[in-house]
Amino acid sequence: MAVSAVKIANIIGVMSQLDNVIGICGHSHIFHPEEALSFYSDTHNFSLIYEENPYEKPLHALTDTLTLAGKPFDLVDTEKGQLSKEEAISYVSSFTEEMGALLNKRTALKQELDKYRKSVVEMSHFLGLQLDLHEIFACKFIKVRFGRIPKESYEKLESYRDNPYLMFFQCTSDKTHYWGVYFAPIDYADEIDRIFSGLYFERLRVPKVDTTPEETVSTLQQQIAATTEACNDIQKDIDALWDREKEKCLQVYSLLEELDTYFGMRRYAARYNNSFVLTGWILADEEKSLADQLNQVEGIEFSIDPVEDALKHEPPVKLKNKRIFRPFEFFVDMYGLPQYNEVDPTPFVAITYTILFGIMFGDLGQGLVLSVVGYLMWRLKGMKLGKILIPCGISSAIFGLFFGSVFGLENALDPLYKLLFNMDEKPIEVMQPQTTTMIILSAVGIGILLVMIAMLINIYSSFKQRNYEKAIFGANGICGFIFYVSLIAGILGMVTGHSLFNLPYVLCLLILPLLCILMREPLGKLAAHDPDWKPESWGGYVVQNIFELIEVLLSYVTNTMSFLRVGAFVLVHAGMMLMVFTLANLFGSFGYVVTAVIGNIIVMAMEGLLVGIQVLRLEFYEMFSRFFEGGGRPFTPVLVEKH
Repeated sequence: MAVSAVKIANIIGVMSQLDNVIGICGHSHIFHPEEALSFYSDTHNFSLIYEENPYEKPLHALTDTLTLAGKPFDLVDTEKGQLSKEEAISYVSSFTEEMGALLNKRTALKQELDKYRKSVVEMSHFLGLQLDLHEIFACKFIKVRFGRIPKESYEKLESYRDNPYLMFFQCTSDKTHYWGVYFAPIDYADEIDRIFSGLYFERLRVPKVDTTPEETVSTLQQQIAATTEACNDIQKDIDALWDREKEKCLQVYSLLEELDTYFGMRRYAARYNNSFVLTGWILADEEKSLADQLNQVEGIEFSIDPVEDALKHEPPVKLKNKRIFRPFEFFVDMYGLPQYNEVDPTPFVAITYTILFGIMFGDLGQGLVLSVVGYLMWRLKGMKLGKILIPCGISSAIFGLFFGSVFGLENALDPLYKLLFNMDEKPIEVMQPQTTTMIILSAVGIGILLVMIAMLINIYSSFKQRNYEKAIFGANGICGFIFYVSLIAGILGMVTGHSLFNLPYVLCLLILPLLCILMREPLGKLAAHDPDWKPESWGGYVVQNIFELIEVLLSYVTNTMSFLRVGAFVLVHAGMMLMVFTLANLFGSFGYVVTAVIGNIIVMAMEGLLVGIQVLRLEFYEMFSRFFEGGGRPFTPVLVEKH
């Protein structure tokens, strides 16, 4: 349960060396900048550094141009190019100008091509008219309207047959409209237009040409072919330019990304006359490499101090876990990162989540399938949840061996038990009444054990944070642990006929811990040698904390009983698979197989989701709530990344 150790680096130097220092800190990949002024109580003579970023505009210009050109761009090693800042900015200007001219030509040609294609689509609706459009548009006493009318409205034209000027000539049709043309004498044009408007006629502006629609479409297609060829020629020029400039362009892009990122670090620094102050967190185990590089810079002084000197500034957190536990950092991130001096719960989550999932979803066949699905989710889709499903599926398969379940077949492993252990049947028959009772009691026992472990972790974490009130007198501290363990031991003694509840036991191990929990605030202040340990009103304090104590007692019960769901899901899994095979037996051999396969898929999907959620709930509410507060902030060193 580890959090990577960090230290605080304070760097002071002349302003002319600020860029060099920032570059070294950035290249180290371990420097998490912090607001420098927040570390000083007297900031009277300090000022923030506000300067316009000279690399932002050229960087955006280059990325916008490459995006429009459809060219991929990634970060490369900037040390190979040996380009200066001025050369990079100058190159962007010349490259974007040359590439931009080609892109503008391509855009203009594509717009022209879209116009031609749209005209072809529009004119194709009027093929078959065999009319000279020039002669039609030359008419002085007749108005012509091309367009489309809904089929429902077209049928309503029959009601206007008394009007000799209301005529629609249909050319083509689609699912919803008829395309065609109507003519109207100039004196009646307004009335005819009004009628067709009421019938939802949509007018199409046909270009005035000197040919028939067929000839116009043919001409447009020729123009499309010519424009397409011109577009291809421009694209070849774009590709040729990119092939020629790709290597240098990516060098410039990477350099500008680096300069832009590092320039952004200046806002964390503070200025004092002609000097600067830069502060940040670094990883303790990589302190030497950064110090060696800073030692080579003249005109600066720096110190790397222990984190204990700056705990009030909330050091950032970087989790440090073994490879097998790392996938479960996903769940910890969901709840909240631990604070720097808090215990990292990742290993605890990894172990308990995997075991509980396996118990609740114990099936050899389905567990192995779940692991394969998790592996594919991780490898093919990069899903973090997939890496968690792999150990959970293996755990399910292991517990499936104990439960004797393979894809819901409860007796499929009987020959194996006979061969290896000389057993006539599987060791645990889930659906037997006596086994059911054992499973439920075992689930409660698991809950008691995990609650006790959570309390012990809280005690350790609280002492680590020097929070003695929480460690000793808290509901999950030493007093709470003594009460909980003593109560459980007393109940077990009563069940087994060896009652422990005598007067000394009750007074010392039950009543006294509860009184300490009730008085935890003044007792904690006394332990911390706080002179102001007394509450303002003893009466108000006692009344308020009595209600809180009742809530604590209820939490002991509810948190423990909540683990009944572990046993319940063992029974649910067996019951659901029993129902699947009951349905399968209603069909023939082929129907049996199909029903069994579909049933297994449904059970795996539904129960896998439910079990995953329920185990996560146990982690967050029954265990995390006892020892883990979260609220930490991630360690985010300055890194040059593609935007």
